[in-house]
This record gives sequence, C-alpha cells and structure tokens, in this order.
Amino acid sequence: MNVVDMDKTDISGYNAQRKECVLVNQIIYAGKHLLTYSVSRHAHSSWELIYCTGGEGRLYFDGGSLPYQTGDLLIVPPLVFHRNEGEQGFTNIHLNLADAPLKLKTPAVIHDDGNHFLLDAMSAAFYHFGSEPGKQTAVLSAYANLLVCLISAGLDAPARSSVVEEIESTIIRSYPDEGFELDEYLRSLPFNYDYLRKLFKSETGETPHRFLSEIRLQAAAERLGSDSTEDVSISEIAHLCGFHEPLYFSRVFRKKYGLSPSDYQSRAHREKSVHDAESIKIIL
Repeated sequence: MNVVDMDKTDISGYNAQRKECVLVNQIIYAGKHLLTYSVSRHAHSSWELIYCTGGEGRLYFDGGSLPYQTGDLLIVPPLVFHRNEGEQGFTNIHLNLADAPLKLKTPAVIHDDGNHFLLDAMSAAFYHFGSEPGKQTAVLSAYANLLVCLISAGLDAPARSSVVEEIESTIIRSYPDEGFELDEYLRSLPFNYDYLRKLFKSETGETPHRFLSEIRLQAAAERLGSDSTEDVSISEIAHLCGFHEPLYFSRVFRKKYGLSPSDYQSRAHREKSVHDAESIKIIL
C-alpha cells in the first residue's frame, strides 16, 4: 500500500518516468460526488483516479484499506474490487482511464503538492469530458498523459516526516473550527516553532498558515458551488469553513478567486446549469 507525497517529486524523478508516460491514455468517464458517505463495493475494467476535494474517508479493498483526506488522489488498478466509506462524508472528482502504464497491483494514495497540480488536471479533465463531443479527444488524451506522468513520478517520492503528516492531518480536521489556534497548536508540539514552520514548508511547499487558509478557501469555494448550500448565506458559509470574520473571508476569497463569494456562487450555479443542459443534449 503506497502513500506518497507529490511535494517530494523532482525533475530527475520526472525524467526517469517520461518514456513510460508518453502514451495515449483515453479518459472514458469523468464524474463528481457531492457530499457522499459511502460508495458500495465495485470494480472497473479500467484504471480509476479519485481526487478527494473535501472531507475524508477510507478506501477498502481485498487485502487492505487506505485512509485519505482532502487533497489526496486515490489510484485504483483495473479489476480491483473496492468501496468507499467516510463517517463525516467526502466529495471527489473521479476519472476512468482506459489504459495507463502504471506499475501498481493494489490501490495507492498520492498527496497533492502545494500548487494543487493534480487537482487542476483532474478538474480540467472533468470539464473537457463534458464538452462538445468530437472536440475533446485530443485534450483528454493530453490530460490523461499528464496525470499518468504526475502519478508515476509521485509514486517514487519518499514519504514525508511524521510530524509534518501530523500537522497536516490536524489542520484538515480542525479547519472548520473558527476557534482553532494554529500558532497555539504548533507551539504545543515538542519541536521548535520556527523549525516546524520551515520543515512544513520544505515538505509541502506552503507554510502551515498558508495551508490552513488554502484549505478553508477551497472548502468555501466547494460549498458556494454546491446545490445543497444555494440558500445558505455567505456569512454562514464563512463560519462553516472556519472564518471568524465574514468581511475578512470576502477579502481573501476575492484575492484568490478574483470574484466576491456571492459572484462566485452565482457563476458556479450558472455554469452548472449550462453544463447540465449540454449533458442532456449529449444524451439525447
């Protein structure tokens, strides 16, 4: 069972995998799960990639299980029966690849890097899968190749230190709590405060404070785009994602996404309506 970290991927690791990556890998399905608590046992004849966009859970398969959390990518080989469970629920983007030159016999988990390259690739592939038929084949193949290269390089990366894993896990569990004091938590650990900040950044690409802010903003964006929160106020969404001050939330959200939370919410629902309408046309 592999649990690795994309932040440790370097150019030499990437170059070593290039010959294995340059193949046409067709994405044959792309979907999303909104808040979900379980996915029943099943298997695919293709590779399945599952990116956890929110929450956390555990993937069960014959012979073992893997925990995962927001920012993790699960890689499930063909014909491996598996199921998903999450007590608090999870959201994800999932893709199926008809072919992928990956040397895995059992499922694995990769932690996304601080720049969220895996999330960007998965999101773009999902978007293009729902675009006009006949025009997306080359683009999907390019994204499939990119994902295979990122995964191949990531699987060779060494694991992170246990204290960084602990800090990341605590932040992910605690981010919805607006009373969570990150500095107080870091100073409670048996390590020098500055050392922990530098170590965390060296292994994840972000400081602990930046990581906490990004997790909260990502969670807010997902809530703003969800049908289940269409009637929830912006202020309440801010509090649900750990922001004590709605005005501060609006300011940092606009800085990251270029839109106010309300404008982002309106655009997300508008684009979803257009995408759903196009999907109906494709089916018809």
